[in-house]
Amino acid sequence: MSARAFHVEPIDYASGLAELRAVRETVFVQEQQVPIAEEWDALDPLCRHVIARDEAGRPIGTGRLTPEHKIGRMAVLGDWRGLGVGDAMLAALMAEARKLGWPAVSLNAQVSAETFYARQGFIPYGERFWEAGIEHQSMRRALHGPTAVENAAGAIAAVVAVVSHARRTLRIYSRELDPGLLDNSSVLEALRRFSTGKRGGEVQVLLQDAATPQRTLAPLLSLSQRLPSVFAFREVREPVDKAYASAFIANDMGGYYFRTLGHRFDGEADLQGAGRARQLCDEFGRFWERSRPCTEFRALGI
Repeated sequence: MSARAFHVEPIDYASGLAELRAVRETVFVQEQQVPIAEEWDALDPLCRHVIARDEAGRPIGTGRLTPEHKIGRMAVLGDWRGLGVGDAMLAALMAEARKLGWPAVSLNAQVSAETFYARQGFIPYGERFWEAGIEHQSMRRALHGPTAVENAAGAIAAVVAVVSHARRTLRIYSRELDPGLLDNSSVLEALRRFSTGKRGGEVQVLLQDAATPQRTLAPLLSLSQRLPSVFAFREVREPVDKAYASAFIANDMGGYYFRTLGHRFDGEADLQGAGRARQLCDEFGRFWERSRPCTEFRALGI
């Protein structure tokens, strides 16, 4: 068995307190200098806790689900970070919340971990704040149906999630490559990771206005030139298609982010909306067949 093998399971707070302390006090108190009096609170005995253990049974990660429908105290020991432990614990906590019939869960993410939660479909809302000397961002995810997206930060998180969960194909319908969204560094990194993966990915981008991103040297065009076998761009030309007011991104795994008005960021996102994602992809396909290839993007010299 691989030395990286681990498993996640529920743990009783009272009988498992020593194991919870071993992880949480190492990560929060020792590493992040959170006062121990702030680390343990009156909610802990009332929460549902999960623990990750290595193959020898040693604790390597913890997380909790509070009666307030919040995920918290997510912690993974340093040697195990980046190996999927946090993802597995988050999935276990969301599965437990679904069993309880909760419609949604929220969390207060450390800003440094915001992209991690965004990849799992959590959307930021409200202003950032400080807690225990660390900057945080509130985030939420609906467990049944779409999550509302309210602003640019939420839009960025939604696109990162849809891209991160794509298997082979992404379809993007945009007015002019959405400045402030498709040129965001987190979005570009997610697209780069998808495009350079080993799954033979394909990204189709349909624009209403191809001239503006070409003129402004949009960063996504530069990325696409380095990966011409992955990216394909077209521009709508039929008047009825140019009148289409919405914008969206959809993947082949049931994920989508849809905006009724394409010049705004507010909309809805769902990583498990297979029916709606399929509908958007079908609609995209009809537009695509009537559009013209943007051959001018192949030699921008950027």
